[in-house]
Amino acid sequence: MADTRVPAAVTWGLFAAWAVHDLEELVTMAGWSRRARPRLEERLPWVPAHVWDRLDVPQAHVNVAIGGMAVIVAAASAAGARSGGRSGFYRAALAAFGWHAAGHLAQGALVRGYTPGLITAPLVVAPFSLWAHRRLRAAGVTAGPGSVRAAVPLAAGALAAVHGLAALVTRRRTGPTW
Repeated sequence: MADTRVPAAVTWGLFAAWAVHDLEELVTMAGWSRRARPRLEERLPWVPAHVWDRLDVPQAHVNVAIGGMAVIVAAASAAGARSGGRSGFYRAALAAFGWHAAGHLAQGALVRGYTPGLITAPLVVAPFSLWAHRRLRAAGVTAGPGSVRAAVPLAAGALAAVHGLAALVTRRRTGPTW
């Protein structure tokens, strides 16, 4: 018989794992594209210059975007804790978090080197996500295809919202960032 309790480590663990992962991004993201741009332009000559320009964001933008994402992930974790892991919002956020590890690995392979988030994606994001899904299944909480389908618009909407907010906030203080 399945253990129907979902430990707080599964629900609030999403926020903790996200925080570890985004700490890496907080520390590395702002200057990475500027330093990597010459190598990337040589390796990926088909990418237009304006794309590289948009990837180069100041630390203030990174700070606001990550702060905004913290609110979203904390809300998803809280929804998961309140519902015993059954919240659709929590399950979609967990699926998005797990699948985004593959995006980090693909970025690293594409550029043949480090990209922000690449270290913690296989060491924290993927293992936590797999463990949390196993614990949810053991508690009788099945994800179903809806979680994965909801993960894509949730991730896209969250990224657009936090980067849009960061652009608005930092534009007022430092001029346009995007």
